[in-house]
Amino acid sequence: MQIVLKNLLMFTLSDLYSSGQMTDLLYTEKDLVTSLKDYIRAEENKLERVKRWAEKLDSLSAAATQDPEGFLGHPVNAFKLMKRLNTEWGDLESLVLSDTTDGFISNLTIQRQYFPTDEDQTGAAKALLRLQDTYRLDANTISTGDLPGVKHKSLMTVDDCYELGKIAYSDVDYYHTELWMAQALKQLDQGEESTIDKVTVLDYLSYSIYQQGEIERALEYTKRLLELDPEHQRAKGNLKYFEFQLEKQKNAAEDVSHKQKEPGKKETAEKRKKPKKVSNHLIPERKKYEMLCRGEGNRMTPRRWSRLFCRYHDNNHNPMYVLAPAKQQDEWDRPYIVRYLDIISDKEIERVKQLAKPRLRRATISNPITGVLETAPYRISKSAWLTAYEDPMIDKINQRIEDLTGLEMDTAEELQVANYGVGGQYEPHFDFGRKDEPDAFKELGTGNRIATWLFYMSDVAAGGATVFPDVGAAVWPQKGTAVFWYNLFASGEGDYSTRHAACPVLVGNKWVSNKWIHERGQEWRRPCGLSESE
Repeated sequence: MQIVLKNLLMFTLSDLYSSGQMTDLLYTEKDLVTSLKDYIRAEENKLERVKRWAEKLDSLSAAATQDPEGFLGHPVNAFKLMKRLNTEWGDLESLVLSDTTDGFISNLTIQRQYFPTDEDQTGAAKALLRLQDTYRLDANTISTGDLPGVKHKSLMTVDDCYELGKIAYSDVDYYHTELWMAQALKQLDQGEESTIDKVTVLDYLSYSIYQQGEIERALEYTKRLLELDPEHQRAKGNLKYFEFQLEKQKNAAEDVSHKQKEPGKKETAEKRKKPKKVSNHLIPERKKYEMLCRGEGNRMTPRRWSRLFCRYHDNNHNPMYVLAPAKQQDEWDRPYIVRYLDIISDKEIERVKQLAKPRLRRATISNPITGVLETAPYRISKSAWLTAYEDPMIDKINQRIEDLTGLEMDTAEELQVANYGVGGQYEPHFDFGRKDEPDAFKELGTGNRIATWLFYMSDVAAGGATVFPDVGAAVWPQKGTAVFWYNLFASGEGDYSTRHAACPVLVGNKWVSNKWIHERGQEWRRPCGLSESE
């Protein structure tokens, strides 16, 4: 278009009236009209894309805002929300940036300061990968949204799968790179339209498979890539390298086979023995933790199970519970864990959440060396602390815990409220300070954490159990209940069987509040025992 206008400006006035040049001008104008139509079509296409995006988001947000917590309880919905706000809205901004007729750009620019960052989007992706591992979910199950207990089914696009694969790749996690690039390729093969092409996906897929030592499979995908793009330089180089490595492996295998056939080289019976079965006690803690989260792992013997009871509990005729005792049931025997049923009302739960929500911050742990509270990668939740003096209901809840446990609350930590969203977890840990952590709670000046009280303030559609890997116990969230256990023996020694973890939330939102009760003030309420484990 610029060339046509330049040529037009080179004509003199007299030249413009010659018939030959006038014809040229007609064709010039025709070219200009064609260019104008191309521009109009581009603008209409841009507007149509914006309209489709607005309609899609309108229907999605209308459905989502009907039940925000339920909608965001689905890990794919949470990931896609992060992806939309961090990536796709930015793409839309670039698309309409030239349109200054309304306040959309200025509004978007202002609101963008509150959008998730690349780090947030990566975090949501890693939460999906963590759920995939813990609950042994295949990529197709997650991509199609077929998760247990879902209310808002959500499908993942090729772009979504590709994004997960790329994030895994950037973390040198070739296992998950393969899973999600393979899923992206599967959806492309099924005819799903995408801006991501098969060549790009195959490039990542073949390399991630190679990095896991499967050269033969990597070669197959490389050949497929070259069928689509014969001039792909990296693939051509990889093809030669993979073929060379396979030939090398083949020769090495033939040499070994030849040596084994030589006299005196027969395989002994000792070498042919099957590997011994690994005892449950030797299973790594991480594996036991994940097994318990899936509802697998140890089971209590029938004899031990028969000794667990439910009862009405008034804590030695406490005046508050003589006429209306609390419902108490045994969850586990060693360590002794009890659950109180219907112990916190829906009204109280909503008030606690209302007070906590404005203050929710990334949850912290007590540094075992310094005693200072700090964030940790193995605790992924948001928490807030509520004091008794700021709301009568918190004081009432604290008093209830004291009445039922018989323990002093004045030296306990404030009520901590925690929300575990998509992939939220707290990996295996102790609540009490060990002997090699003498300063764990030095700043508080109230001694060690003698006991833990944990309210469940929501049901969880899937996942979110509290598990004790060393003993095989799993306590599942049940709204309106609370569990209680002692972290220390009566002697003051730590009970190491209380090491526990909060499993990742697979579907739903998990709200809990806990009270960590300390030693000071319990001298007459829980007298010291004479033996170490008493």
